[in-house]
Amino acid sequence: MRRRELISVIAGATVWPLVARAQQPALPVVGWISETPRIKGPLETAVRKGMAESGYVEGKNFASEYRLGPESFPQAAADLVRLKVNAIFAETPTALAAVSKTTTSIPIVGVDLESDPVAKGYAKSLARPGGNVTGMFLDIPELSGKQVELLKAIVPRLSRIAIFGDPSLNALQFAATESAARALAVEAEIMEVRVRDDFEGALEMARRRHVDAGVLLSSPLAYLNSKKISELALAKRLPLISLFGQFPKTGGLLAYGPNVGEMFRRCGSYVGKILAGAKPGDLPIQRPEKFDLVINLMTAAALGLSVPPVLLTTADEVIE
Repeated sequence: MRRRELISVIAGATVWPLVARAQQPALPVVGWISETPRIKGPLETAVRKGMAESGYVEGKNFASEYRLGPESFPQAAADLVRLKVNAIFAETPTALAAVSKTTTSIPIVGVDLESDPVAKGYAKSLARPGGNVTGMFLDIPELSGKQVELLKAIVPRLSRIAIFGDPSLNALQFAATESAARALAVEAEIMEVRVRDDFEGALEMARRRHVDAGVLLSSPLAYLNSKKISELALAKRLPLISLFGQFPKTGGLLAYGPNVGEMFRRCGSYVGKILAGAKPGDLPIQRPEKFDLVINLMTAAALGLSVPPVLLTTADEVIE
């Protein structure tokens, strides 16, 4: 082989891998829109676990774009749409509402513990959503009835409860909890909490009105401020029940509700399926399948309460 031909072959062998790499298709991109900067937190880890179960690992076969709210949710949603991401994961009702208003073409997987997806217009039906939105919805306002029953079992002579929530998110839950309280001959008072700083005033108002216990309705605000709320409730000696297992784990009395981490994992599986070619309109709206009872015995003791043995034996987790 002539020297010039040899050099040409060597040069071609060197350049070809570079060309091949340059021509590789770009990784699909998942847009994440979150309430707060906790993208690497346990819930987002659960989403990634679900995606991995569907064969998708960040950095290997998908990339991510992160946007935060809640003050700028419309802008965050617009940014992700402009980037033409392949799918969007919206982890709160507000984030989901903003994204769904911004695009009807990009697939969206959302978590919403407060809304009816059909009534909201996200889906034509639970079995066949039909549009670009699917995910995990709770929409079981009657769950509050079980929470009132649990309070009645733990708090002696329960006659008045306070219901803490955001009217813009919890309208159905307010109504269901009031109805459940009436059925158990318990008076109920609504305490509105729209921002973090509302909790202290609302809990103090409940104390002044001699409320015996309270139900903390589900919202991103309640989840994100579990520790603060538990500390305030203990200081004001007000037994509270939450939907989130996080609450008693940070010092609250008890929780009864779905395993939120499992809900996020199942959403991650849906994101992976969408990246693999599934249409969101063909993926049924999911509901929680398991509900956990978590009790903090230390908090019960600090409040002077005795937890019935039957609840301790049926609890999924007891914190001692």
